[in-house]
Amino acid sequence: MADTRSSRPGVDTSRVDYGPEPTGWTGWVAFASTMMILLGTFQAIEGFVAIFDDGYYGVTESGLVINVDYTVWGWTHLLLGVLIVIAGIGVLAGNLAARTVAVLLAGLSAIANLLFIAAYPVWSIIVITVDILVIYALTVHGREMKRL
Repeated sequence: MADTRSSRPGVDTSRVDYGPEPTGWTGWVAFASTMMILLGTFQAIEGFVAIFDDGYYGVTESGLVINVDYTVWGWTHLLLGVLIVIAGIGVLAGNLAARTVAVLLAGLSAIANLLFIAAYPVWSIIVITVDILVIYALTVHGREMKRL
C-alpha cells in the first residue's frame, strides 16, 4: 500500500489570521467619511455664497481675522470642499492615502473656519467640531475600514 501522507509537518491552514476583527468603531469611520462628504458639500456651498454674494455675511472683509476679499475666501472654501468630498469617498473605500489626506484636509478645514469665524460664527463652530470628530475617528480607528 502506498503512503498518502505528506512528508511536511502538519500545519493548520483552516484559518488565516488577518489581524484583529473590525470592531464597532468601524461605524465611526463610516460616519467620519459620510460627514466629510456632507461637510465638503456644505463647504463648497459656503464658497459659492462667498463668491457670488458678498453681502450675505454679517461682517465686512476688514472684520475677518485675515483681511482678504470674500471672493478669495469663496474659492478657498470651494476648493477645500471639493477636496474633502473626494477624500471622504476614498476613506469610505478604505484607502490609506485618502485617510491621510482626509486628516490633513480636516485640519485645514478647522483652521480655515477658525479664521472665518467672524463672518459665520455658528456654522464655523459646528464645522470645527465635526472636523475634530473626523480627525479622531480617522486617526484612532481608520485602519479598521481597510479590513472590511
